[in-house]
Amino acid sequence: MATDYDAPRKNDDDTESIEAIKERVPDKIASSIDSEDGDHLDAFGLHDALPDDLDVVVIPPQEDEFTCVECFIVKHHSLLGRKTKGGPVCIECDA
Repeated sequence: MATDYDAPRKNDDDTESIEAIKERVPDKIASSIDSEDGDHLDAFGLHDALPDDLDVVVIPPQEDEFTCVECFIVKHHSLLGRKTKGGPVCIECDA
């Protein structure tokens, strides 16, 4: 017997209301999804896995550095390939 896979499938499960679906979801999961605190590390159990000394100091580009307009990496001026209208391009992107 041939089956038409492009035909729309309709069964009794498609008519289930959103209220019935919400009742099946445990309250703990629903509350963690609705939380607006932005700290979701506890939800995935990653809070204890990350080291406490993860602070990073960002140093702005120095006078002898440039940011490539192709790869957006800050590089030393000795790696300058060419200058374009958009800005400098490193030798790796210029190749």
